[in-house]
Amino acid sequence: MASVPLKPEYGPTLGKLLEPRWRSAAPAARAIAVVLAAGLLALAVGAVLGLLNASYSHGGPVPFSFQYKGLYRTAPNPGGYVRVARSSDGRLRDSYAVAPLVVAPYRGSVTGELPLTAAGYVHTLAARFAGFRVEGEGKTRISSSLQGYEVLYTARVAGREMWGRDVMLLPRGRAVRAGVVIEMLSDEPATISLPVASSGVLETPLKSFSFG
Repeated sequence: MASVPLKPEYGPTLGKLLEPRWRSAAPAARAIAVVLAAGLLALAVGAVLGLLNASYSHGGPVPFSFQYKGLYRTAPNPGGYVRVARSSDGRLRDSYAVAPLVVAPYRGSVTGELPLTAAGYVHTLAARFAGFRVEGEGKTRISSSLQGYEVLYTARVAGREMWGRDVMLLPRGRAVRAGVVIEMLSDEPATISLPVASSGVLETPLKSFSFG
């Protein structure tokens, strides 16, 4: 490929300046320079990728997707679709998982059915976690187009107290019964007014979640 003509006042280029030294350098020195350049390039690519959000997409009858950063794919919870988490010193710090949800047949708006579904769901959480305690529940909106129902709780996970927030969501449609539960855990203390995923690494996957 032909080089782009360069005006005399802008030359010589860095390549032209270094060319004599490169030609006179020993083969071993050239090899070391190539290895160092490749290493620097790999570091630069890794740094850029570290700044970008990763994404996950799920197909099937209830397709969905979300983005995440600072979390890593791990084994899903039993019966779940996907789970991303963050640990340090061998301890779980944050966890974001998506599992299937099916509500009973209902009439009218699903907003009236979700509290009934949540009542049974709380019993499954109590059986799953030691020291489980409900801190609050109610309607929640995670984006301009998605509204659901959440259960806020504390529980002991691997002997440590953690704060949980599970959000039940159904895609829009008439008499839709199949949706998902977003299951979130964090070791950062939370409140009813500032629940889990209000900030931190769990905020991005929650806010970016969408059906379709």
